[in-house]
Parts: sequence; C-alpha cells; structure tokens
Amino acid sequence: MPENLIDLTASPPSHNKPPRPILSRIFAFAPNRDSLGGTAYFIAQETGNILIDCPAWHEDHHEWLQERGGVRWLIFTHRGGMGKQVRQMQEALSCEVTVQEQEAYLLPETKVKSFGDSLTLAPGIELIWTPGHSPGSACVYCDQEGGILFTGRHLLPKSAQEIVPLRTAKTFHWWRQIKSVAKLRDRFSEDTLKYILPGANTGYLRGQGYVDDAYRKLESLDLEQLKIKN
Repeated sequence: MPENLIDLTASPPSHNKPPRPILSRIFAFAPNRDSLGGTAYFIAQETGNILIDCPAWHEDHHEWLQERGGVRWLIFTHRGGMGKQVRQMQEALSCEVTVQEQEAYLLPETKVKSFGDSLTLAPGIELIWTPGHSPGSACVYCDQEGGILFTGRHLLPKSAQEIVPLRTAKTFHWWRQIKSVAKLRDRFSEDTLKYILPGANTGYLRGQGYVDDAYRKLESLDLEQLKIKN
C-alpha cells in the first residue's frame, strides 16, 4: 500500500462510537486522540457537506461520510484540529481543505484554500478569523437553527452552564484571544446566535452536545476581568 494512503481496511478501535446527531443536519464525532481530544463536526448542506476539524480516520468514518454524500469542504478551526492524516483524508474524500492563512503553511503537501479575516463558504456559512488560541484560530458560523457558532478551542465549556476563553500553555496570544471574543460579541445578537458547539471539553455538556442561550452567555463574559485573572 502506498505510504501516502490511509489503510481504510483497518478496523477502528472497539470503543469507537459513530457520529451522533446534535442539531438538525449536524453531527458530532467522538473526541479524536490525534487532536488531543478534539471534537469534529459534520454539517449536511444542499450546497455541499462540511466537515469541521478532523475526526479519527478509519473505514467506519469514511463509509459514514460517503453514505451521506461525502464531504465538499474540510475546515480547520485551529492548527490543533488538523490531526495527522489531512492529506489522506483529502485524497479519500476528494474535498477542499480550508484554513486561515496564518496556518496554511502547516499543510505543505495538501492543496489548501486559505482566507484572511473572513470567508463566506456557501450561503449561510461563514468562517471568521478569531486569533489568540492559535495564530489562525477561526470560528465557523451557520445561520440555521437561530444561529450556530462552531468555536474550536477559541471558546470552551468550563461547566455545563459556562462558555469561556481558556488560557493554556499552548495559547498563542491571550490578549488577542480576548479581543477576538469581543469581536464575536459585537458581531452577533440574541437573534443571530443561539448555539455554540465547542471543539473540545464537550464532556461538560452532559450529553446535550451544545451550549444554548449562547449569545447571552457570550455577552455576560467579563473580558477585562479575564485579562486580569489569567
């Protein structure tokens, strides 16, 4: 087997779970150990299906995606969401890989579409650059269901009721991350942002899979206090 191709005949781990429905036409994959427990999402769209960040890559997931019409766009919310098999996934799925331009260099062997401040990928789907967690950290906005924001590791659950930016040892620029949170707060409203789907720490969501009343929780963050505490 050529070394650049994934062995799709390999069996997935016995504990692997199929993607589960979260909201209408949106599914969440089990955390991927190759992306430090990151959660990837699938959005079924008439204009082309979207995969946000990399799930664990094996035959079951490949078949599951193909049964639902494949993937047109594979989007990364940050460099940590890339996993180890981006090129293999692109070849198997014949999809377009999209990433913020600050991190496109991390995929030298992959054909990549990059963007700057924002990109309208399809009607109702927009990518928004939110640097801080990483230089090219980005959120994906979907206008269905009252507004859904896929935040990667830019905003994460701290408990079942809290969504916050978290400073970690891998945070690229903390104050820039806070500024990016303010950018989202100013951009949206209660009418345009109902749910947040984070890219990690989803165990805090206790099976629900999303943060609801999202704009109110985003608006209530004391960003100045977060700067001081962290």
